[in-house]
Amino acid sequence: MNLPFHIAKRYLFAKKSHNAINVISMISVCGITLATAALVCVLSVFNGFTGVVDKTFSSFDPQLQITPVQGKVFNPDTPEMQEVEQLPEIDFTSESLEENALLMNGGRQEPILLKGVSEGFEKLADIDSLIIDGHFLLREKTADAVHATETDSVSEWHIDNGVIGAGLAMFIGVRANFVDPVEIYMPKRNVRVNPANPSTAFDRASVYISGVFAINQAKYDDQILIISIELARELLNYEKEVSSIDIKLKNAGEVESVQAKIKSILGDNYSVKNRFEQQESMFRMVSIEKWMTFLILGIILIIATFNIVGSLTMLIFEKTDDITILRNMGADNRLITNIFLFEGWLINISGAIAGLVLGIIICVLQQHFGLLKLGSSPGAFIMDDYPVSVNLMDILLIFVTVSIVGFLAVLYPVNNLRKRL
Repeated sequence: MNLPFHIAKRYLFAKKSHNAINVISMISVCGITLATAALVCVLSVFNGFTGVVDKTFSSFDPQLQITPVQGKVFNPDTPEMQEVEQLPEIDFTSESLEENALLMNGGRQEPILLKGVSEGFEKLADIDSLIIDGHFLLREKTADAVHATETDSVSEWHIDNGVIGAGLAMFIGVRANFVDPVEIYMPKRNVRVNPANPSTAFDRASVYISGVFAINQAKYDDQILIISIELARELLNYEKEVSSIDIKLKNAGEVESVQAKIKSILGDNYSVKNRFEQQESMFRMVSIEKWMTFLILGIILIIATFNIVGSLTMLIFEKTDDITILRNMGADNRLITNIFLFEGWLINISGAIAGLVLGIIICVLQQHFGLLKLGSSPGAFIMDDYPVSVNLMDILLIFVTVSIVGFLAVLYPVNNLRKRL
């Protein structure tokens, strides 16, 4: 039996009179417990928000996206691109062409991000789940096109539609299936502006709004109008160029391996990004906030461990008679200092374990019952309750941090005792 550990455990857990030293020891345990539980809850909330951001963006962003390293557009009809599209891990691909434009409806106008997409985009982005008004339809044939013969030219026998973000629809004042179209103005490339007639510097197109989508992210809802890639190319005077090639995989768990394989095929002229890299600024901001909060709570934890220093110092003075008895019985200085060393560690570890358990219980209750609300009115945010997600690595990090801080805090009073002895 480890004698110093046994005596330290008796000092902390055995039945005894509730004097000031014992009360301070329990306060020390409670302080570490609350600080540890706060770390668990806060980091789990940040994990929950990260998961919400990932889930929200995943409805619109592709699993992998190929973009040029230099310039805005590139030609997808290259042997390398064809080799990529033939990879067995890829389910299907979709071409995208993006550019800034001006959207007008009556007297209202708004700068937008015009996004031209090819067929299959609705499957890639699961856009149907985001439509809140109307439906997803970008180009439909007219009745004349249906009855046209093979020798007839039907390139102009179609109606161009657009799917607009909810915030942008509100700014412009449109809804799905409006009778009047909206006007898209696109600056002409490589054309000088004529001050006497600036309208000649723009290409114009009319589109009918077929649907309205909502992601509850201003980056998308307030800026994007989705049209067919054919119309986008007409406005930009491109033939085959694209801004990006969006990829959906057959197995979502193979993102990293397929990403590395595509990079090896395309070389350094193209960038291949996964969803986290496409929204790098957003996830980096959440990550920085998470670890800054961890640092602040870590400082609070250090303050809480000062109670251990105080309670252990007072306990050493209180147990002066016990120390004398142990020395008379033959105990050396190392055994005596180890008693109080284990005492401080027991206070710290007890508080850490209790705090981890308490924090996990609070997170589980929040997950199932939504104890803490985001707002007073339901539906004001994407979710009504604070999202939480307990991460095993975070739990291990918290336990190691609390243990190290507590270990260092105990050394000061124990070293003073060693000098006295």
